[in-house]
Amino acid sequence: MRPPGAVVVEELVAAGAAVASAGLLYLLSAARVVKQYERGVVFRLGRLQQGVRGPGFTTVVPIVDRMRKVNLQIVTMPVPAQEGITRDNVTVRVDAVVYFKVVDAANAIVQVEDYRFAVSQTAQTSLRSIIGKSDLDDLLSNREKLNQGLELMIDSPAIGWGVQIDRVEIKDVSLPETMKRSMARQAEADRERRARVINADAELQASKKLAEAAKEMSEQPAALQLRLLQTVVAVAAEKNSTLVLPFPVELLRFLERAQTGTGPSGPPPAAAPAPAASAPAPPESGVESSTTGPAVPPGATPTTETGQD
Repeated sequence: MRPPGAVVVEELVAAGAAVASAGLLYLLSAARVVKQYERGVVFRLGRLQQGVRGPGFTTVVPIVDRMRKVNLQIVTMPVPAQEGITRDNVTVRVDAVVYFKVVDAANAIVQVEDYRFAVSQTAQTSLRSIIGKSDLDDLLSNREKLNQGLELMIDSPAIGWGVQIDRVEIKDVSLPETMKRSMARQAEADRERRARVINADAELQASKKLAEAAKEMSEQPAALQLRLLQTVVAVAAEKNSTLVLPFPVELLRFLERAQTGTGPSGPPPAAAPAPAASAPAPPESGVESSTTGPAVPPGATPTTETGQD
């Protein structure tokens, strides 16, 4: 038989081992580790405990306490493409992305069942509302203003959930093919209009410069001749087989007047020939016509002498 003291020692050792095992098991079941970007929310018998557990090692009461960890990092959530009709009756598909984070871990657990799903649904409905209130031009060119309005619409209900909307951005705007072709034609017409305006402006400036040059050349006639010679040299430098020389129109007119004899230095016009003299009428009774007398020069009026017997 073993002595009674040995039995007592064995029982004490077994009891100590059991207590140590129970303590270790309790410690393992009560120990919790909260990461730097997390916060722990503790419920004791279903009631929210005051204070949120910070990062590091912490403990809870096993079976009685239950701790839920909440991530405080910024979450990037894509919003599915939403189809809607703009204010100017154009059908578009718009998708966006939402950046948000949890600022109150307790409200994110208590106030809403699933804050991620809630934010996603709110973003989709807000995006449809923005599409209906905006014009197509705003969706394409004024996205900053639309992003701010969309952020305010999502952030209003999210504040009560302990969620803060950091940023909302519209990613893409999909248009129908017919609208794309119409916009392409409009852009082409606008570019053509600007090209014509620029060309007309250039013509106006060139005409003003030409008018100034003509005024200067009118004061110095030799400048026009020099300009003509310079133009001939420029044309001849290109090795052309045909050389066109401008000819003054005034010289042609002068030659024409000289040929027709109407110029200022031409001979005087010739006198028109006199009509032939008609035969004298027979003398009447008692009147004798004299056929003698001086010769009548050409172009002079003949005179007739009469007498009585």
